[in-house]
Amino acid sequence: MLLEFEKPIVELENKLADMRQMAEESGVDVSEAVKSLEEKIITLKKETFQNLTRWQRIQISRHNDRPYTLDYIYELCSDFIELHGDRSINDDKAMVGGLGKIGDQSIMFIGQQKGRNTKQRQERNFGMANPEGYRKALRLMKLAEKFNKPIVTLIDTPGAYPGIEAEERGQGEAIARNLKEMFMLKVPVICIIIGEGASGGALGIAIGDKVYMLENTWYSVISPESCSSILWRSWEYKEQAAEALKLTAEDMYHFKLVDGIIEEPLGGAHTDMKKQSAILKKYILNSIKELIELSPEQRIEQRINKFTAMGVVQ
Repeated sequence: MLLEFEKPIVELENKLADMRQMAEESGVDVSEAVKSLEEKIITLKKETFQNLTRWQRIQISRHNDRPYTLDYIYELCSDFIELHGDRSINDDKAMVGGLGKIGDQSIMFIGQQKGRNTKQRQERNFGMANPEGYRKALRLMKLAEKFNKPIVTLIDTPGAYPGIEAEERGQGEAIARNLKEMFMLKVPVICIIIGEGASGGALGIAIGDKVYMLENTWYSVISPESCSSILWRSWEYKEQAAEALKLTAEDMYHFKLVDGIIEEPLGGAHTDMKKQSAILKKYILNSIKELIELSPEQRIEQRINKFTAMGVVQ
């Protein structure tokens, strides 16, 4: 998947590959030209990715090769046991979770999971959870609380599933209950937006002591396309909608809606998943270390104060 603004970079990278192949076949020394072109590529990459528009960051957050929740979990954890079902209706494949270990630290991981191909996307419902997905998430959170294990949620969803059957089974109630219960969890809760963070679908697992966003992600009450279709009766104005919504990590941090921005490798998380996982690991372990110093009562009070202060204007 090649994004429009990446084309000049790819053209230079192809030119570099051709130059190296030519040097290998002919035996001509082109090391100086290669070095110069490599520097030019790095400079162009930095300039491009430091000056992305909001819509371009959204495109990166949706990149086909971008790591999903299970990709990170399997990269981060030496042992991971996935837990299934909400003990009421069924096992929602769009919401995954289970116990994993980073070093000696056991953690309850929960997150939305998208699919790589058509079959997987249908099975995972494109990362859009039904009510049973949110009830499964809450069951796992309560399990973590029972055994005093910190919780890490990885958020990547275009929204909760909006189908009639989801509404019949209480989509709004399931998300609302999660919000209420997450405020009162006695264990550390760390929430990380790794891709798309749309609407209540994202918020349903995003009430935490620490809320982070990866550099090229977005977090908003509505997607730019839906906003455009409501305001302009057309999806053609999605780029203007993205600018108006101010939904990037930088915007969210400026508005004090998240606690920090996690840097990505140059070009996005999909260019170097191992490096991105190592960065995530550092943030997770440091946050847990900081939060376990507080008592459960202190964490709950700080969590409530942080979220109730949002949107207050004096």
